[in-house]
Amino acid sequence: MSKFIIQVNSAAYGNAASYSAYRFAKSALESGHSIDKIFFYQDGVLNTNYLNSPASDEFDLMQAWIELHNQYGTVLVNCVSAALRRGVMSESDAKESGHGHWNMQAPFIMGGLGELVIGIESADRLVCF
Repeated sequence: MSKFIIQVNSAAYGNAASYSAYRFAKSALESGHSIDKIFFYQDGVLNTNYLNSPASDEFDLMQAWIELHNQYGTVLVNCVSAALRRGVMSESDAKESGHGHWNMQAPFIMGGLGELVIGIESADRLVCF
């Protein structure tokens, strides 16, 4: 069995890349593979915006990531620099910068590129979407 790191670079909506990343992750886990972490980078951090509000007949990708975490314990990491540039903030980042609101919540966490690099070193494969 393989150990994966998945890097999501695309926004939740607008193209199929993030959905494909989710489907790949879910299939890999269902097949017995492990995923060290899913790293949201560039526009991929927009997947974690708690204010995403798809129509009731659309697939809720953010909720799907959360369910994947809840079922398999998969770590969901936002690149902090990419997130802050795109207006995605954790509670602690919001408090640090004096904002009264935030739009990223658990189980998503903030991390840096160093965390991605360390994960890549211990994984069998990095798969980017």
